[in-house]
Amino acid sequence: MIKLGVNSVLFKTVDFPTAAVQIARCGYDGIEISAIEGMCEHLDVYHWREQKETLLSAVKDNGLSFLSTEMATHNRDRLLHGFEACAELGIPVVNIGPGGAMNDEESFKQISEEIQQISEDAEKFGITLCVKAHVGGAVWNTPTTLRLMETVTSPAFGVDMDPSHIHRSGENPVEAIREVLPKMKHIHIRDCTGAGPAPGTPLLQICGTGEIDLFGYFREMINAGYDGPVSLEVIGSIEDITEATLIAAESYGYMNAILRSLGARK
Repeated sequence: MIKLGVNSVLFKTVDFPTAAVQIARCGYDGIEISAIEGMCEHLDVYHWREQKETLLSAVKDNGLSFLSTEMATHNRDRLLHGFEACAELGIPVVNIGPGGAMNDEESFKQISEEIQQISEDAEKFGITLCVKAHVGGAVWNTPTTLRLMETVTSPAFGVDMDPSHIHRSGENPVEAIREVLPKMKHIHIRDCTGAGPAPGTPLLQICGTGEIDLFGYFREMINAGYDGPVSLEVIGSIEDITEATLIAAESYGYMNAILRSLGARK
């Protein structure tokens, strides 16, 4: 069964235990705990030991599991602390962006080397490192993702496939997913309207409200046998817990209905 989760950055206006309660009420199976410096640090990678019991209790008490964390950095010291925290907390996947500059060959080479090193670090902790194509970065579409897949050789490396970035790169995510599926180990999901560069306000990122063919995307995903986590990631100015819960609940209902119709959820 495909597990659905929420990146807790959506609930950045509240503490993690409060976020866990709301995420469980919406029907989700798990959480991608945010460790994004300067935006939302529900997981503080430098002080995780003090947080450990609170974080584990919040997940267990609400019938959830940790699906992943988003760290969004290439800072090696920060990542090493994050990998240690994930190994102790039972968080299997760390998600980062590619960094670098779009359409810059030297930048791509540098980023590839960095991701190879970071993946080797993750491997030592038994953690999977996932990187997604990101508009504006050195890896920003399917061709650059495929190049990265060929370049990074660590078995701990995987692709985090976010259809909203692929849509904004001018491609069709339904077609693009077929090419990267062999290395896909995580999915960030949201909808969006227009070519961006931003995905729109949080309310415009609710699954089923935008332009992305999410039914077709999920169909390709299921037909290929993908069984990793799917985490709702909504970025932007969230007013309060009510708005965050609305976004999470509506997105869950849409995704759950699609996946049930495809036989991927009970």
